Amino acid sequence: MAVVELDGSHLRSEADVHRELARLLDFGPFYGHNLDALWDRLTTDVPRPVHLVWLHAEASRTAIGPSLDRVLKLLDDVVAWDERLDLDGGRFTYELA
Repeated sequence: MAVVELDGSHLRSEADVHRELARLLDFGPFYGHNLDALWDRLTTDVPRPVHLVWLHAEASRTAIGPSLDRVLKLLDDVVAWDERLDLDGGRFTYELA
């Protein structure tokens, strides 16, 4: 299982989250840097299994504010999507640390 660590201590905006996830998960130059594009990449392009560890999540929450909830809701939706598909190759999971 691939484990990807997102360092939330330096994230100050939702745009920062998109930039860092794009870098860590190698989304390439055509990533749209929005929630729809994140959904598309996480549900179709990221090889499974993969586990995202969001380090310093509370620092991210403090800096980013309510828009972080939309990102976390999307991550929850991706987890649920993979559970419904019951993929043999593994699933997307994440944790806040």
